[in-house]
Amino acid sequence: MVYRALRHAIIEQALAPGSKLPEDAIGEQFGVSRTLVREALARLEAEGLVTLRRNRGAAVAYPSLEEARDVFTVRRTMEMLAVELLCGQLREHDIARLEAHLASEEDARHRGGAESIRLAGEFHLLLAELTGNALLNRYVNELASRCSLILAIYGRPHSAECAVQEHRQLIDALREGDIARCRALMDEHLAAVMDRALLNRPPPRDVRDVLARYAETGGLAAAARKTRKHRNP
Repeated sequence: MVYRALRHAIIEQALAPGSKLPEDAIGEQFGVSRTLVREALARLEAEGLVTLRRNRGAAVAYPSLEEARDVFTVRRTMEMLAVELLCGQLREHDIARLEAHLASEEDARHRGGAESIRLAGEFHLLLAELTGNALLNRYVNELASRCSLILAIYGRPHSAECAVQEHRQLIDALREGDIARCRALMDEHLAAVMDRALLNRPPPRDVRDVLARYAETGGLAAAARKTRKHRNP
């Protein structure tokens, strides 16, 4: 119960990255021992959602930009495999589950906020579940959860309508069994999600590299040499 509640709150961004997670407060809220809270936090740490810091307690994870890029790279590979396994193999009740989830996304889109974010991610979890591959399902679940953290840190506002439309196109391609289109759509969709997370920004440059050309222009280099000369006649 504690694990599910904390995981849900983190994915919906109700608990922001970096937020402290005191065991006593959580235990009191749920009426459980600190031992059980500790077990839930350890499970969330294994999924990359929580950081356990020695003598400082637990906190919601705060992945670096480099870690974020790594997560998206692996996620794209895993989800491309998922659509390859599903393409042309979905049964009628599988399609019905996807369509029902899409209807929930459409409904939440008008309200916006955390629910819309959560449902958009759960669409991908449903695809992984439908493959019947337990290991793939586990990996996609963990990666999608980490992406929620990444979007909370580095993301920018975007229209949920875009994601809903992209999901609808994926369902159509899966139903038709067009594997090339399925791959292309999933790749484009995750690239768009990555772009919304601002992960295509160039990494920060070293301050010395940035200032190097300024030190050699506008007489700054000469002025610096002159200053040194006056200090050391």
